[in-house]
Amino acid sequence: MAGILFIISAPSGSGKSTLVNEVRKQLTGIEFSVSWTTRQPRGSEQDGREYHFASREEFERMLAAGEFLEYAEVFGKDLYGTPRSSLEQARLAGRDLVLDIDVQGAAQVRAAMPEAVSIFVLPPNPKVLRTRLRNRSRAEGVEDEVEVYRRLSEARKEIENYCEYSYILVNDILDRAVAQLEAIVQAERFYRHDEPITFRSRRVLEVAAGCLRVNSYERVKPVLDAFGIGRDSGQQFLDFDEDSDDD
Repeated sequence: MAGILFIISAPSGSGKSTLVNEVRKQLTGIEFSVSWTTRQPRGSEQDGREYHFASREEFERMLAAGEFLEYAEVFGKDLYGTPRSSLEQARLAGRDLVLDIDVQGAAQVRAAMPEAVSIFVLPPNPKVLRTRLRNRSRAEGVEDEVEVYRRLSEARKEIENYCEYSYILVNDILDRAVAQLEAIVQAERFYRHDEPITFRSRRVLEVAAGCLRVNSYERVKPVLDAFGIGRDSGQQFLDFDEDSDDD
């Protein structure tokens, strides 16, 4: 049985990696694709755990050989790519695969694999995101306010793409966000493979349904407003729904 491909995107500092790690502790049958990147390791990062670190020359060689499912240049300097081998290995094992990729890479994967389940993780507001970015920088032994504010600016641009995703999570309370992501995985397994859920099945399906983009406007609107992109958010939800119905 082929596994499900989950795409998770979020601005840097939104906590998506923590969410994925916690869900993998709770559910079996989930693989995580470790991306390749040309940037330098940060803090306690280890090659092969958070990323595979490579020189630009090595990355470009792999790219020319067709070894990436998707790739993107982030912040105009660093290359990131998802190895095709991760998808092939997960398929052979019949396991689900999670891709932690930015909005550029996610668009490429959705175009090639429209059956993928896409999830966007939102920080609750700019203040919380700024604090998380600062704390992470300090943990890595670096304090760079210019970098923090650059990432905040990039976050707003990334959040504008939220309507391209099927599910939306707001990572304000970690335990709740973990439960929501877990529910999404279980619900998709139920719908696609008729995989049994525990006695909590009805509640699990309700939680997952509540995270669908089409059902999340009231929860998401305050976040969009906080980032200054809420003015047309209601119309964006409606416009996207109309486009989707035409497909």
